[in-house]
Amino acid sequence: MFTVNVVRQLFSGPFEHKELIKQGYQIGNKTLPLIAITGFIMGLVLSLQSRPVLVDFGAQSLLPGMIAVSIIREIGPVITALLCAGKISSGIGAELGAMKVTEQLDAMEVSGTKPLNFVVASRVLATTLLVPILVFFADAVGLLGSFVAVNMHESMSVRLFISQAFNSLSFSDVVPATVKSVFFGFFIGLIGAYKGYHTDKGTESVGISANSAVVTASLVIFIIDLIAVQVSDIIYGF
Repeated sequence: MFTVNVVRQLFSGPFEHKELIKQGYQIGNKTLPLIAITGFIMGLVLSLQSRPVLVDFGAQSLLPGMIAVSIIREIGPVITALLCAGKISSGIGAELGAMKVTEQLDAMEVSGTKPLNFVVASRVLATTLLVPILVFFADAVGLLGSFVAVNMHESMSVRLFISQAFNSLSFSDVVPATVKSVFFGFFIGLIGAYKGYHTDKGTESVGISANSAVVTASLVIFIIDLIAVQVSDIIYGF
């Protein structure tokens, strides 16, 4: 019922543009450095770990393509979503939990402001829009880390690396990853908002809501990923 009410608020007025922009800026700006560092290390380590195996078979030229497919199809979206679940979902849960405990949400209802619209829907929409963008950014930084790792052992130009990486990608790699990133963002915001909105009385409940939001969102991310892989396998025949 909470999900249905939130979705209904997303398609009905009044639309809180300022709150959406504010939440989008806070979510994206505060999460970007973490995503950048993690994405770079992810690409670097994955390349360094994969290269010896490919060298044994004389197939080190396939490394850029293999890393690109691995990052864009699976590793980038899932790792980024898990980081967002730990930072964004817990933050939303704690923020709304504090508002619930201090009765700010009740005051909004009394004053005629819809908490589901102003507080919840704006945050859910912000995460739905921002998480796919963060995933694209993590993919790009991950490929940069892979390029650095490749050049630790051999000399490869940026143009050659990009050519080999993108020649291995197809439409069926990018679209499923983008679609599931949208679902990741939606449920990261929704779960954090639900846990915070239904916080019990007492300051201790705020921490419990934040912790529960992280655990639940992380589990839901893996479940969505499993479903997305099965659906993609049926549609595209991976």
